[in-house]
Amino acid sequence: MMRKQLLALLFLLPFFTNAQNAPAVDTSWVRNNYTKTEHAVAMRDGVKLYTVIYTPKDGQAYPVLMQRTPYSAGPYGENNYRRRLGPNTSLMRDKYIFVYQDARGRYKSEGNFREMTPAIANKKSAKDVDESSDTYDTIEWLLKNTKTNGNVGIYGISFPGYYSSAALPDAHPALKAVSPQAPMSDEFIGDDCYHNGAFFLMDNFGFYSGFDGPKSANGENYERFFRAGSADAYQYFLDFGPLKKANASPFFSDPNSVWRQVVAHPVYDEFWQSRNIKQHLKNVKPAVLVVGGWFDAEDLYGALKTYSAIEKQSPGNNARLVMGPWTHGGWASPSWKSFANYQFGADVNKYYQDEIETKFFDFYLKDKGSFNQAEVTVFETGSNQWKNYDIWPPKNSIPTAYYFGDKGKLSATKPDAVKSVSEYVSDPAKPVPYTNVILGRRNNEYMAEDQRFAAQRPDVLVFQTDSLTSDVTLTGEIAANLFVSMSGTDADFIVKVIDVWPAGAVLPAAEQGQRPVQMGGYQQMVRAEVFRGKFRNSFSKPEPFTKDKIEKVSFKLNEVAHTFKKGHKMMIQVQSSWFPLVDRNPQKFINIFEANEQDFQKSKIVIHHDAKNSSNVVLPVLK
Repeated sequence: MMRKQLLALLFLLPFFTNAQNAPAVDTSWVRNNYTKTEHAVAMRDGVKLYTVIYTPKDGQAYPVLMQRTPYSAGPYGENNYRRRLGPNTSLMRDKYIFVYQDARGRYKSEGNFREMTPAIANKKSAKDVDESSDTYDTIEWLLKNTKTNGNVGIYGISFPGYYSSAALPDAHPALKAVSPQAPMSDEFIGDDCYHNGAFFLMDNFGFYSGFDGPKSANGENYERFFRAGSADAYQYFLDFGPLKKANASPFFSDPNSVWRQVVAHPVYDEFWQSRNIKQHLKNVKPAVLVVGGWFDAEDLYGALKTYSAIEKQSPGNNARLVMGPWTHGGWASPSWKSFANYQFGADVNKYYQDEIETKFFDFYLKDKGSFNQAEVTVFETGSNQWKNYDIWPPKNSIPTAYYFGDKGKLSATKPDAVKSVSEYVSDPAKPVPYTNVILGRRNNEYMAEDQRFAAQRPDVLVFQTDSLTSDVTLTGEIAANLFVSMSGTDADFIVKVIDVWPAGAVLPAAEQGQRPVQMGGYQQMVRAEVFRGKFRNSFSKPEPFTKDKIEKVSFKLNEVAHTFKKGHKMMIQVQSSWFPLVDRNPQKFINIFEANEQDFQKSKIVIHHDAKNSSNVVLPVLK
C-alpha cells in the first residue's frame, strides 16, 4: 500500500466494502510455486520484527528481494498467500525469495514506531537502532536462514520507498540492488506533510485518521481515530474552521498520535531536520534505481531529491533515475497508456517493467543479462517521448527568466517600467480551490487539470506569452522569484506553470468508441508549488511581513520534462490559497495550528513587476 494514496485520502470510507462480500483473491499461482513461512527476526537490541518469506518450491538458490513496510506484511497466517509477489509479475515468475517485513512498531512487529525514524550516523551500542540497522540485521538473518545465492535487493513505493533509501547508509555488503520508488525524503520541505512550510491538509487529515489508531491485540489491524465523510471536501474543511479543533475529541485527541506530532512542529526544527534522510545518503555502495512520477501528488520531490542527494554526496555511485508520466506508484499498475487528458501513445509500464525494473534486479542480483540503462531516463510530456541523459538536469538545459509584465504579459524581456504592479485580495473565507471538481476525496488528476476555473477568479493573477513560434522544451528545475507586498503579515504563494492549448485543438480518442477530446483553450497544468511566505528567509525561523513593504519571495518548483508545442502559450498563474489541498493561511503571523476564527483576515497582495522589482519565473529551457 502507498502512503496517503491508498490508505488515506479523506472520505474513502463510502467506497469500502464488507470483506465478506469481496471477491476471492486468486492466490493459486503463488501457492503452487512458493512456500510461505513466518518468522520473528531478532534485531541487535532484542526487538523482534515480523517477517514473512515466500521461497520458490524448486529448491534452488535464489537472491532475496525484500520490502519493509508500515502498511502490513500480511495476509497473516502461513496458509494465507498474496496473489502477487514483488514489484512486477515478471520478477515473480522469474523466481526470487520474496520477503515482507512489518517495520518496527507496526502491525505484528515489536518495538516503537517512529515517523521516518531518524538515522544514527555513528552507532555506539546495540541500543542505537534505525532503519539501516534493522535492514542490516534482517539481511544477516536471511543469509543464515534461507537458501539464497548471497545477493539481496530491496524496493518499495512511498513509505516502503523511504525504507529502501534508509537501507543505503552503512548498507550490508550483501545488499546489491536498491530501488527507492516515490520515496519520502523530507516531509517539511517537499514530501507529504508540508511543502515549503505549507501544511497539506486534506491528505494528512485523512491519512492520520486511520494510520496509527489503537492496534488490535493480535497486531493485525488498527482502529481508526474517527470516521468522517462528505461528498464535498472543500465545503467540509471550510465548515471545519480553525485546525486547533482537530486536536480534541472526536478527532486526534491522542497526544501521542503522529498527527499531533506533525502539527506540534510547524517550523523546520530538529524534529524534521533529523528525519531528512537525504543528508545520510553518503558513500552509497549498492546499485540504485530511483523511480518517480511527474504526476505524483505525494512524493515527486522525494524521488528527484533522493537521486540528487546520492549524486552530490556519493562520488562514483551507481545510481540511476527514472521519471515517467505516473501518479503515485502508477508504474506498478498492469498498464499505463494515459492520464487525465494526456495520451502517451503506448503502454509506458510495459517498457518500464520489462526493460528497466526487471533487468535491473536480474542483473545485479542474478548476474543475468545486461543493464545498460542511461543514467537518467525521463518521459517528456507534451512530446510523449522517452529521453535519456547522462546528467540531470541535462547540460544544455539553460535557466531562462520569464518576466511578469503589464496586462498579463509574460516574456523573456525584463520590464523597464518605473512602477508596475498586479494585485488581488486574498480572502481565507473564500479560498481558491485546488480543483474544479466537487469530490469528497482528492482529485488525483489535479496536477494536469484545466486551470480556466482558476484563471477567471479575481484572486488569481495570470501572465502568458504570445503564441509560440516553435516548440519550447523545459527540462529541469523551475524557480519563482516574486517581489511582493501585502496588507497582512503572512501569505502563501502558489505558482503554476501552465500549457495553454490553441483554439480548435483536438486530441484523438484514447480508446476505440470514445469521442475525440476538445482541447481548444485548455490550460493544462504542468507544474505547481506552494510556499508559505513567513519562511522566505529561513524555514527554521519564520518572520512576519511588514505592511506594504516590498520583499522578495523565492522558491523552487519541482523539476519538469515537458514540451510546449508550436502554437501553444506558456502561462503562469499566481494565487495565495489552494484549498483544501493546503490549509488556509490566516494571513496573520501566527502558529496556524493555534489560530482562532477571528485571526483569519483578508489581505491585499501586490505582485511587483517593474525594472527594480521584476517578478519572474526561471524556466529550464532545453537548447
